[in-house]
Amino acid sequence: MDLTARAFWLRSPGQGEVRDVELPEPGDGDVLVRALYSGVSRGTETLVFRGGVPESQHAAMRAPFQEGDFPAPVKYGYLSVGRVEQGPEDLVGRTVFCLYPHQSRYVVPASAVTVVPDAVPAQRAVLAGTVETAVNAVWDAGPLVGDRIAVVGGGMVGSSVAALLARHPGVRVQLVDADPGRAETAGALGVDFALPEDALGECDLVVHASASEQGLARSLELLAPEGTVVELSWYGDRRVTLPLGEAFHSRRLTLRSSQVGTVSPRARYGRTYADRMALALELLAEPAFDALITGESAFEDLPEVLPRLARGELKGLCHRVRYAAD
Repeated sequence: MDLTARAFWLRSPGQGEVRDVELPEPGDGDVLVRALYSGVSRGTETLVFRGGVPESQHAAMRAPFQEGDFPAPVKYGYLSVGRVEQGPEDLVGRTVFCLYPHQSRYVVPASAVTVVPDAVPAQRAVLAGTVETAVNAVWDAGPLVGDRIAVVGGGMVGSSVAALLARHPGVRVQLVDADPGRAETAGALGVDFALPEDALGECDLVVHASASEQGLARSLELLAPEGTVVELSWYGDRRVTLPLGEAFHSRRLTLRSSQVGTVSPRARYGRTYADRMALALELLAEPAFDALITGESAFEDLPEVLPRLARGELKGLCHRVRYAAD
C-alpha cells in the first residue's frame, strides 16, 4: 500500500513549502482519505502565515490535526474534502469533510470525518468549516422574529452569517462592507447590502466580522438602545481601541464574543460538535453559497499563492485548493 503524501508546511513566517510525508498505517477504526479540495481560511490562515498568532493563544489556536508549533515550522489548516480510500465499509468511496491541513492524503480516526451529503458538491463542501462558524454565531446571537440586524464585514464568515440570518422570519438584515464589490456577493446570497455610511441603524443585533477597529466602532453606532454586538472577528496580536465612553453606557449596549472552539451554550441542549458540522454540511445544499468561492489554484502552487493572499494581492473570499487526481 502506498503511504506517501504531499503536505504544505509553513517553514517560517511568510515562507511555505510542500514536503513529502510518510503516512501511518491505518488501524482499526481509521480512514485513509485522498484529498480532492481544501479551502484557505483567508483571515485565520493568512494571520498564521504572517506569524501573527500571539504567544498567549498558541494552545487555543491549534487546529485538530496541526503538526509543529506557532509561529513555525507548522502544518496548519482545517478545510479539507476528500474521498475515503480505506476504512470502515460504510465509508469507503464516500466523500467526506475533515478539519485537516492542506495535504494530498491523510489517515485519521473515522470519527474525525463527516460524510458530505449527496446534494452537496465536493467543490462547495470546503465551506463547511466557515458555515459551521456561522451556525455557532447565529446560535450565540439568538435572533428573534422581526429583529433589525446588520452584519458588518462581508468576508467568508460574515457573508455566511448574513445568509443564515436572512432566512429567519420577519427580520431585516443588511450586509455592511466598505468594499462595494461585496454587493454582488450579498445579492447572490439573497441579502441586502450597504456601505458603512449608508447602513440602517436602530439595530437590535449587529454581528461584527470585519476584523477592523473601524468596523467594530461602526457596529456599536448601528445599535438601538439595549442592542447587542456579537463579535466574531479575531485580531491575533493586534490591539483594538473602542469608544466605550460616549453613549455606550447610557444606551445600555452589549458587546459579546463568539468563538467556534466551543459549541454555543445557547444551542439546544445536547448539541455536539458533530451535530454542528453535520448541520453546516446540510445547509450547503443551497447553491447560493457558491458565491463565496472566488478563486482556485493547484495544491503544488500554495507556496506562491499564500504569500499573495497574505499581502492582499489576490482578492475575494474563499480560495479553493485543487488536488491532482491519480
